[in-house]
Amino acid sequence: MKDKIIELLEDIIPDCDVESTSDLIGEGYLTSFSIMQLVVALSDEFDVEITPVDIVPENFKNIDTITALVERLED
Repeated sequence: MKDKIIELLEDIIPDCDVESTSDLIGEGYLTSFSIMQLVVALSDEFDVEITPVDIVPENFKNIDTITALVERLED
C-alpha cells in the first residue's frame, strides 16, 4: 500500500522526494489543490471514502500519516 501511495504522490508532486520529506504541507509541496487531487486518487485506488472531516493537515503531513489514514479508512 505504501508503495502505491508513494507512486500517487510522485504523480501529483513530481518535484518532491516524498519518502524523505517529513512535512509535505509545511514545506509547501502539498497545496489545497494537490490535496484534493490526492484525495480523489486515494479514493479511486483504495476504494475508501475520505470525508471532509478526514481532510486535515495532520492526515497529509507525510507518507506515514497518509498511509495510516488509508489503513484506518479501509478497516
